[in-house]
Amino acid sequence: MTWLRALKDTARSGLTLERHRLEPLVALRGAAGLALVVGAALAMFGPVFAVSSAFGAYQAAIATYQRSWRPRPLLALASGASLAVSTFLGYLTAAHLPILLVLLAVWTFAAGMAWAVGTTVGVIAASNVAIMLVTITLPTSLAEAAGHAAVIAIGAGVQALLIVLFPVRRWAAQRDALADALAAEADYARRLREDPTASFDPGPLMLARSAAAVTSRQARRRPAELHGTRGIAERIRPVLASLADPAVGVPVEGPERGRVREVLAAAGTVLDAAAHGIRRGRSVSMPRGALDTLKNPDTLALLSGPPRRAVIRLAALMDDVVETAQGEGGGEEAHRDRPPLHRLFPGAVRAVRAELRWASPVLRHAIRVSAVVCAGYLLGTALPLGHGYWAPMTSVMVMRPDFSQTYARSVARFGGTLVGVGVATAVVQGAHPGAYLSGALAVLCAFCVYLVLRTGYVAANVGISAYVVLLLNMGGEDAGQTVPERVVLTLLGGLVAMVSYALYPAWETPRLRNRLADWLKADGRYAAAVVDHYAHPADVDNQEVRQALLAARDARIAWQEALARAIHEPVRARGLTRAGAEAAEHALAQMGRSAMLMEAHLPEHGAVPVPEAAALAEALRQDSERAAKAVRERRPLKWDRVRAALAEWEDDETVLSGGTALLAEALEELTDALDDGARR
Repeated sequence: MTWLRALKDTARSGLTLERHRLEPLVALRGAAGLALVVGAALAMFGPVFAVSSAFGAYQAAIATYQRSWRPRPLLALASGASLAVSTFLGYLTAAHLPILLVLLAVWTFAAGMAWAVGTTVGVIAASNVAIMLVTITLPTSLAEAAGHAAVIAIGAGVQALLIVLFPVRRWAAQRDALADALAAEADYARRLREDPTASFDPGPLMLARSAAAVTSRQARRRPAELHGTRGIAERIRPVLASLADPAVGVPVEGPERGRVREVLAAAGTVLDAAAHGIRRGRSVSMPRGALDTLKNPDTLALLSGPPRRAVIRLAALMDDVVETAQGEGGGEEAHRDRPPLHRLFPGAVRAVRAELRWASPVLRHAIRVSAVVCAGYLLGTALPLGHGYWAPMTSVMVMRPDFSQTYARSVARFGGTLVGVGVATAVVQGAHPGAYLSGALAVLCAFCVYLVLRTGYVAANVGISAYVVLLLNMGGEDAGQTVPERVVLTLLGGLVAMVSYALYPAWETPRLRNRLADWLKADGRYAAAVVDHYAHPADVDNQEVRQALLAARDARIAWQEALARAIHEPVRARGLTRAGAEAAEHALAQMGRSAMLMEAHLPEHGAVPVPEAAALAEALRQDSERAAKAVRERRPLKWDRVRAALAEWEDDETVLSGGTALLAEALEELTDALDDGARR
């Protein structure tokens, strides 16, 4: 992709608004907490302290919108505490520019490295640095600096307290994640009616798995319908696929296929109803006849072999889904333990240390953002505009470890600033509001930001820009004089951020082959674990298959995220065209799908072993390792051991035989895709 095309695509992405379900009660709670803090600070300490408290309460509420399965009060308190410390330390050095730049460089570098821990921590850390650049200009003495830090922390505490006292949709994030997983499987069942070999994106299931991690205390308080449904949902997907696929299920045409379509439609109906009930926390309203279709005796009389077993198992799983969604189940044997925050600290340190290498995109981001913020602060100070902190504040807010987000957010930031500053300035110049009215208007802007925060960065930025202008007016600053300064410095900060990525990039495109190799290796281990279970049904633990499946899903999602980032980058992947990447992705998806079909009918302990399966499993392990290395080194793929093991296979018309045939096709398709990409 050329630079012109990349800039056009990222600009369009930054200005795009997404349809998203609004949560007015959550936005109202955040705005109410902000109003309480600002009103109390105005009455007790005056406008300047009210500005600091407003930033603390505002940022604490913003932190709770980040994707996290932890209780929201913890996010609010952590954000407020870190912002209070940042403000106090920043003020101590504000009078000495060299010392301030050193502190700013260290603090910003740490915020950049925080992305190694996770997106939530990275976003909160970046936001705190941006707000710190404003709040350190407010105090005029050491005592006032301590007071400003205190009101910032108190503002965050008020937001946390409101979350505890007025919860909105308890367990909402976990409910939504589980409901999304069930809805994704319902959609999958309906797609299988038309396309028996349709693929399934495991993302919703992995998200639901992350959401299911709770502490022992939370496990006792968790709603009953969240206890066992996810485990059941995990077992439904392979059963649906094995029922629909002609290789291990019913023929493509005929009465059996028509009956299977009816069963799949009924399964989709049941799953949708369960998803709706779990999302709303209400009793499941099951459409009449859906479960009856799954248990129709004529269906069992018409089908035989693996399809018949799949229908029986699917009907039992649907019963379990309805029972647990009603809150009558709870059969998950043990909850997934989520360690407390203090136990996560060593892991966070290890994650940061793992990124301290020159090739790491996180380290490059930390170096880049640290240099840009310091340079932006110097530029803003040197220019005769005043309010020089706006340039580095813009830079730290828009910069992300990847190219597309950095450029998209830069465009959105500038566009949102133009609109927000223009509207707020017109209001201030026309109405001349006092401190209390300015505070009320700022709270209204904050409510709008909270309401539209998830619809797009440009929409939120309109409210953010207006919010800052109104707060500055509340503090006694002439808003009319800040308009050109803010616009120019915002543009400068965005341009510096964009130029910095071009000069010191961390492109995802050159790493695509490594991501693809990781996925191939994980898929090979998953297929080998499944096949090996057929060879040793009495000795192999299902947990090995489960762990291999989770690793394969993680590798697939990592590839998809990397590919999504690489698409917008103005660089080429050597030896891997876009068409080749898409073909390779399809082949690996089919490889994982063939293993999933075989997993749907894993033999029970004590079943008759299949001796040929042991040789095939070992061949898959070895050849997958070699093939992954070949992908990284851009060499042709070889499957000599797998082909030799399959040559000794006898076609016995079982699920295992059909699954291995599909596996062989997927391996050949992958080889052709990468060979074609290398030739181009």
